Amino acid sequence: MNTFHRSVLFLAAGVWLGACATSSQATPSPSAQASTPTPPPAPALQAEASVPAEPLRKPAPLETVLQSNPQSPIVSFRLVFHAGSVDDPPGKEGLTALTANLLSQGGTRELSSSQLLEVLFPMAAELAVFPDKEFTTFSGRVHQDFLPRFLKIFTDVLLEPRYEPSEFERLRTDALNTVRNTLRNEDDEQLGKVGLDALLFRGHPYAHFVGGTVQGLQAITLDELKVHARRVFTQDRLVIGLAGPVDEALKQTLTSRLSALPATGAPAVTLPTVTAHPGSALVLQKSTLSTAISMGFATSLRRGDPDFFPVALALSYLGEHRQTHGLLFQELREKRGLNYGNYAYAEHFIEQPGTTFNQPNLARTQQDISLWIRPVVPTTAVFATHGALYYLDRLIQQGIPRDAFEQTRGFLMSYTRLWEQMDQRRLGYAIDSLFYGTPDFLDSYRKALEQMTPESVQAAVRRRLHPSALSFVFVTQDAPALVAGLTAQAPAPLSYASAKPPAVLEEDPAILRQPLPLRPEAIEVLPASTFMEQ
Repeated sequence: MNTFHRSVLFLAAGVWLGACATSSQATPSPSAQASTPTPPPAPALQAEASVPAEPLRKPAPLETVLQSNPQSPIVSFRLVFHAGSVDDPPGKEGLTALTANLLSQGGTRELSSSQLLEVLFPMAAELAVFPDKEFTTFSGRVHQDFLPRFLKIFTDVLLEPRYEPSEFERLRTDALNTVRNTLRNEDDEQLGKVGLDALLFRGHPYAHFVGGTVQGLQAITLDELKVHARRVFTQDRLVIGLAGPVDEALKQTLTSRLSALPATGAPAVTLPTVTAHPGSALVLQKSTLSTAISMGFATSLRRGDPDFFPVALALSYLGEHRQTHGLLFQELREKRGLNYGNYAYAEHFIEQPGTTFNQPNLARTQQDISLWIRPVVPTTAVFATHGALYYLDRLIQQGIPRDAFEQTRGFLMSYTRLWEQMDQRRLGYAIDSLFYGTPDFLDSYRKALEQMTPESVQAAVRRRLHPSALSFVFVTQDAPALVAGLTAQAPAPLSYASAKPPAVLEEDPAILRQPLPLRPEAIEVLPASTFMEQ
């Protein structure tokens, strides 16, 4: 299983990180605003200079979420351990992810790795693992006709792992190839995301890639991996999810088997405060035909905060993941033809494979708000960066027009129902709610949407979105030219290959006048080939 889609870390050249209120009034339309005095702006809070680590809630050991659906023939399992890359010892970055992958793929005492696949295939059963910063999720899915056999296998990967040395080496090589080849050479968008995590969380356990660094992976031994499994995959860190034709008897059987796990292990990692470094930029230089742009800031805003839902609506309006209605998508792609897509996120986003939805069980003590500008032609990268800031600032200063607000609200009322259409995802949300203290999270989201107004959303946006807090990551071929353009007093205007409407051409100069919150002295250029080395 490719470890790339599971998380992010950054260490480069051994030095860089080593040192390192509501109203019933409608918002007037643009034409009405021209003739109606603009109300005084709501007071805005300052950007967060630091983000303290307010601990997530702690469920009881082996706490179980059971969602019975007798009409379904499919049984779904979800074992969520409060253990992730933050538990990696210094110098052994990638240990938790490698341990999880070896447990899930490396076979059991009775079955080799290949035999494990051979047994699962005729059952059409699924057994997967997803490690992240603070959580690692083992998921399973099987038809009820094969439940007894699958249940034993699913628990044996944790209770009776094979620890075959050849499988250890195979999976470590796969993890190393993910860093050296997939991230550094093949996927500029993901490389930018990895860099942004490193930039926002430098000196913090979130900074390093869940999949590991080159030197960290090389330093791990099989014996260390065995010890680590018993330190972090323990009863006191585990929440169990069951869905489908399940009952108390199955719950008791499963919890009884899992009670063979160590009761306790390593103490939970105490996360430090995140210190903001606004205006920083990391430029990763490599041979590539496009430029990938990521920007964001660390934040204490997370699920359970009263501002979370209105900010999530605002950022959906700005750019919902892989949806075409977003303001950034319409302005930068549809009107100007700059790139593939432009999206914004109210919490850390990792796409669940095969969907356009966020992966569940990515709960984090400290979150980040981010914008992605999916790759642009290098000559348009500076304009695209100004454009993202221009429309973000317009959102903050002018709010969302009434018609766009209603459209976004209606979309989210329906879209959130798609997020919970699968048993595995419903289990994921229910388990996340244990840690965030947000029961019935998606129902609460829809109830909050019913109560929102453009004014209440803008008030939350003013409190929580601060362009001055942003940091930036660029992946590009000509780093000096990009840095020169980003720091230029008068950035070059766009030259279009086809005619554009007058309204677009009239707005372009205003976009280029939008200041970038970049500090020239805080722009770091690094070769991508040194990224995530140690």
